[in-house]
Amino acid sequence: MAKLKGILFGAVAPFIVAACTQTAGGPPPGMTAAQGLAYCTTLASLYSEYVGDIGSDLGTTYNGGEEGDIHARYGIAECEDGNTAAGIPPLQKQLRDSKVPVPPPPA
Repeated sequence: MAKLKGILFGAVAPFIVAACTQTAGGPPPGMTAAQGLAYCTTLASLYSEYVGDIGSDLGTTYNGGEEGDIHARYGIAECEDGNTAAGIPPLQKQLRDSKVPVPPPPA
């Protein structure tokens, strides 16, 4: 029985280690986590100012305008969770679709 447990543990251990070391997201390639979050905040502020209200997400202020699009809210939620690689593209798209100039990402 002990031998069987050893064999099973040896077969499963690499999968456990891989699952524990993977992250749920992170910044886009070429950006640090801080740069990704700062860029998300910039995009969210532009969205809030020129397109739609997103409340107080990412430190932006309530402007009383039209409620923000679900895609923008999704992007902001991803940014707040630290998954800026998934949060930035929808924010950029919403700004472009609204004819708001999108600033370049940090270098």
